[in-house]
Amino acid sequence: MEAIPTFRVMDQDGVVINKERGVGTTDEEAVTLYTKMVLLSIMDTIMFEAQRQGRLSFYMASAGEEAITIGASSALDPSDVVFCQYRETGVFLERGFTLEQFMDQMFSNHKDVGHGRNMPVHYGSRELNIHTVSSTLATQIPHAAGAAYALKMQNAQRPDLPPRIALTFFGEGAASEGDFHGAMNIAATRGSPVIFLCRNNGFAISTPTKDQYRGDGIASRGAGYGIETIRVDGNDIFAVRESIKEARQKALEDGGKPILVEMMAYRVGHHSTSDDSFAYRGRVEVEDWKRRDNPLTRLRKWLEGRELWDEDKEGELRRKLRKDVLGAFAQAEKEMKPALKYGFTDVWENVTEEQKSQVTELLGILETYPEEYDIEHHEGGLDSLRELVEK
Repeated sequence: MEAIPTFRVMDQDGVVINKERGVGTTDEEAVTLYTKMVLLSIMDTIMFEAQRQGRLSFYMASAGEEAITIGASSALDPSDVVFCQYRETGVFLERGFTLEQFMDQMFSNHKDVGHGRNMPVHYGSRELNIHTVSSTLATQIPHAAGAAYALKMQNAQRPDLPPRIALTFFGEGAASEGDFHGAMNIAATRGSPVIFLCRNNGFAISTPTKDQYRGDGIASRGAGYGIETIRVDGNDIFAVRESIKEARQKALEDGGKPILVEMMAYRVGHHSTSDDSFAYRGRVEVEDWKRRDNPLTRLRKWLEGRELWDEDKEGELRRKLRKDVLGAFAQAEKEMKPALKYGFTDVWENVTEEQKSQVTELLGILETYPEEYDIEHHEGGLDSLRELVEK
């Protein structure tokens, strides 16, 4: 059987091959998208190096997948609800998460909205309608299906509000989890307006796709659930944007329905800072992908072809963005750590008596062995714990 075709707007040289469809993007929008992709790439490089220097505990880069996250996010309505896996920094960036917010979260300082409770790159933003990232693989997929069903009811009951959808990102490895299949089925049977966006980057950590499935990728699974599906060239940001625009429109048809989108890419970087991918793939292979087909290079070639970009602009942009990232990095690194009380709050509406006994026990240990614990860098010191006990 023939493989499912891959939707593409421009080729590897930045030449538009789908003249009928077109890029669906203004010149100004394209420059903005490219700027955000370059910023993501620069931040990835700096933070990866920072982890190697011991200044950060963990990081995950997006190299090779910048067009998928930034392109998809730009095609949604800001009110749409997004559930990420963990390699979607570009979504946060495109929606307005600031460099300061990124750095505060990664350094777990007192400005982190999560109060230092999560590991680096596990961002979340109520204001941007992005649920907090969870390391637990694939759990976000049924969450998105459920949220979409709630949005379906809201769309029906509140016609005065603009209709919304949910979108969830996941890798092809996560599609091997039972959560994927359960979410697909319930979304199909309930008619939930949700886009299931699979980033097929070739590897589930160290497991290549040839050892993950024998079918035609992830897109072939859509038909089994009665879900409209498309496969897209994930290195082509125009194809990404056009496919998500149409998927969103279709998801809202007939009261709501799910759409499966498989974005084809190649994970250029290591899975995370805990991984050495050259243990299971050749360095030559990675370098070949960097040279032959890179989402940033492809968009830059298109911009240059329209005389919107040149080497001088590239150099100026990179110098500015690197300075911005390093400035936010330096500031966040020297901020105080979150108050110790946040290790107990937000579990229950109010701190329980059992929790107070635990706080009292912790206080006793910290007061007995002050030389063993670095308390002075935490906002409020031991007073923040005493505050809980006295409530």
